Amino acid sequence: MRILFVCTGNICRSPMAERLAAAYCTQSQSQGLTTSSAGTRAVIASPIHPEAVRVLERLGGDASDFAARQLTPQIASDADLVITMTKAHRDAVLGLAPRQLRRTFTLSEAALLVSKWNAQSVADLASLRPHLASTEVADIPDPIGQGPEFFTRVGAQIADLLPPVLELCKPS
Repeated sequence: MRILFVCTGNICRSPMAERLAAAYCTQSQSQGLTTSSAGTRAVIASPIHPEAVRVLERLGGDASDFAARQLTPQIASDADLVITMTKAHRDAVLGLAPRQLRRTFTLSEAALLVSKWNAQSVADLASLRPHLASTEVADIPDPIGQGPEFFTRVGAQIADLLPPVLELCKPS
């Protein structure tokens, strides 16, 4: 299972999600799950933002050897599940890779579909999506230009939403 996380610059939210998911998989000894990230307007080849590194490391993730990359149709199409930080990111992914409709969700959507609607697979996520009211689904806000506390809140929000999604993706 290949999970792609998407945000804007690929230097804050999506790398935090990617590296926290990887740490979670290592802790739970999950095999066969790979994580990556990309940005809709990536700051190509940049490392993770210093404040995001601080939050990521505090949450148990590893920020080393990271370089931001631009989302492309090929990158989006290669993923088994695409998790975006906002509805606008989801729309951008689908603009590049429309065939990924049944595999592309915001992090909030996917977490809610697993925890509230008991999705058991990526196919379940797609079939249960109509149960979500648009007001139920919150975007993960962009921390760029914000202070350390805001970065901490964004990291905590990502960390809270990831576990149900990663449980769904574990090989059976």
